[in-house]
Amino acid sequence: MLGNKNRLVGLDIGSKSVKAAEIVEGKRGYTLSRFGMVDIGPGLIEEGAVKDPETVAEILRSLFKSYGIKNHKVAISIGGYSVIVKKISVQNATEEQLQDTIHFEAEQYIPFDINDVNLDFQILGENENNPNQMNVLLVAAKKEMVNDYVSLAELAGLEPRIIDVDAFALQNIFELNYEPTPNENTALIDIGASKTSLNILKGNHSVFMRDVSLGCGQINQKICGLIDCSPDESEAIKFGEGSDKITADDLSDIISSVVTDWCTEIRRAMDFFYSTYPDDQIKKIILSGGGGNIQELRQLLAVETSAEVVTINPFNHIYLDSDKFDTEYLDKIAPQASICMGLATRKMDDK
Repeated sequence: MLGNKNRLVGLDIGSKSVKAAEIVEGKRGYTLSRFGMVDIGPGLIEEGAVKDPETVAEILRSLFKSYGIKNHKVAISIGGYSVIVKKISVQNATEEQLQDTIHFEAEQYIPFDINDVNLDFQILGENENNPNQMNVLLVAAKKEMVNDYVSLAELAGLEPRIIDVDAFALQNIFELNYEPTPNENTALIDIGASKTSLNILKGNHSVFMRDVSLGCGQINQKICGLIDCSPDESEAIKFGEGSDKITADDLSDIISSVVTDWCTEIRRAMDFFYSTYPDDQIKKIILSGGGGNIQELRQLLAVETSAEVVTINPFNHIYLDSDKFDTEYLDKIAPQASICMGLATRKMDDK
């Protein structure tokens, strides 16, 4: 088994559910070893902030125990407004030299106090317009959020080895399961419970990222606002489990209004991309997250953006043992498993 001693469990801590996945490598290529997902109560995590660490830590302990996940070394990810990802141009330098100057370079691009963030970077290569400069992908994450997630994992008895960014985890699982065409633009859009991440790729390079505060929770809130029901009931209704409390037409109207708002925001973000890259056309949109299963979103977004819109399958090139896993269940929740699966591809010695 190649490199499996360095493997990490991908742990996606969302505001609606937590997922854990473990992948091993062998003769069949990538094989899913463990996968588990459990819902968490409303209000425990809001807009990425952990409101009740003790309760969430207990849920994480239960998740690992219930699904027999013995490896406690994890890769976790963060996103939202506490994370800034920006492509910048700097004078040519070695990685060691840039390590010394990155704080100075970053200050002009980061809207937070530079002392309040953790910084990282990836050198992308020579700048297309100036051979004396190179392109660098700059990542800044608020120390407070990073520390909160590290503390949460440790409270649950886990060992956080990598802190990733949601959009990068999604990109990793996309590249593993699909073959990006060089110079073709693809938009990866993850619609979670309270946050939507947009990552536009040219080939396999990220060129534009944006997070917006909208998500599937808006549908639940509108259902609860129309009828007297619990958050769990609204979730079931949203995914088509009939209820005599709401008519099919009312539910359709709620989904249509929310999806229309999503499309407007996504289109606005893509227009900003087009203002920077006017000659580039986004040919394909890959949806993930809970919103990836909403057919009306796929249809409306295709019309709004003139692009092909499909839902990601993060298990596409992963071997699944049908004696071990309920493959129908995995098909159903596949879009929600994408970030978790992307994290599970990371190894301890990764940059």
